[in-house]
Amino acid sequence: MIVAPSDEVLAQLRAALAARDGRLARAHAAAPAISWRRRENGFPGLLWMIVGQQVSTASAAAIWGRVESGLGVVSPETVLARGIEGMRTLGLSLPKARYAVALAEAQASGAVDLDGLGRLTDAEASEVLLSLKGVGRWTAETYLMFCEGRMDVFPGGDIALQEAMRWADRLDRRPSQDEAYARAEAWGPHRSVAAHLLWAWYGAVRRGETLHPLRNTA
Repeated sequence: MIVAPSDEVLAQLRAALAARDGRLARAHAAAPAISWRRRENGFPGLLWMIVGQQVSTASAAAIWGRVESGLGVVSPETVLARGIEGMRTLGLSLPKARYAVALAEAQASGAVDLDGLGRLTDAEASEVLLSLKGVGRWTAETYLMFCEGRMDVFPGGDIALQEAMRWADRLDRRPSQDEAYARAEAWGPHRSVAAHLLWAWYGAVRRGETLHPLRNTA
């Protein structure tokens, strides 16, 4: 199991990234302290990621609370016992209920081994995740970051990250997904740290805790 870095290590790594990249230094100067976004790994972690797709943080938390309460123990066995309609009664949409059951079937049958992903490289683990119904690139990448603590993953399709990258580079538009992936290459082998930094900056700006970088330039 890969262990996520401590806050102290994160502070050192973000400073080192900022020293290497003067444009990323804008985020470093304005963003608050960062902590790694940690979630349980394995089946519960990936199911949580699926539940949270394309809904607000508050809605995801509410639905996940119902899932945990309804299942008791979040496992392939309890999901399969509920079935698709049973998962829908816990707040999942029909597609997500189908994804949950498909994930449970894959894990229970041994078609995938989520608990063994830590033995695989980032690329290998991502390939396994992408083979599952309902798991796209963003979900695979954020799972590897949040649930496995992987240090060199960057979800280039994330809109908040793209917007923060636009601020850092002072662009007229957000970079595309492909452009975001290409830009993030400069931050390896700690692209996940850069992502946490950019998320922290984006959140602070949106909450009004720091000035908007493109509206307050000298």
